[in-house]
Amino acid sequence: MTARYGFTATLTAEPGSGDRLVELLLTGLDEGAPGSSEHCLVYLVSRSASDPDVVHVIEGWTSEEDHHRIFAGEAAQAIVARIGGLLAKEAEYTDYVPVHGKAAF
Repeated sequence: MTARYGFTATLTAEPGSGDRLVELLLTGLDEGAPGSSEHCLVYLVSRSASDPDVVHVIEGWTSEEDHHRIFAGEAAQAIVARIGGLLAKEAEYTDYVPVHGKAAF
């Protein structure tokens, strides 16, 4: 499959809540969660090297429609709701169209 839609998100947790935010975002890879979908081809959670409360998420999806459909589901909405309570400010999103690259872990 090819990623035809993606985005990056920068999330800033309340002071001292970066670890909890990372833990919560990583549940997005659990079975039945959005990141475990066959349509999610990239799901990368990273932290800022200079601020442990700033977390970055990179996602790549088979299509924008697949992303929106999966995120409209109950599992995704539950994660989104729990994340909201940890944030110090509104998350910043940038969408993109993947061209080529590599993701190997």
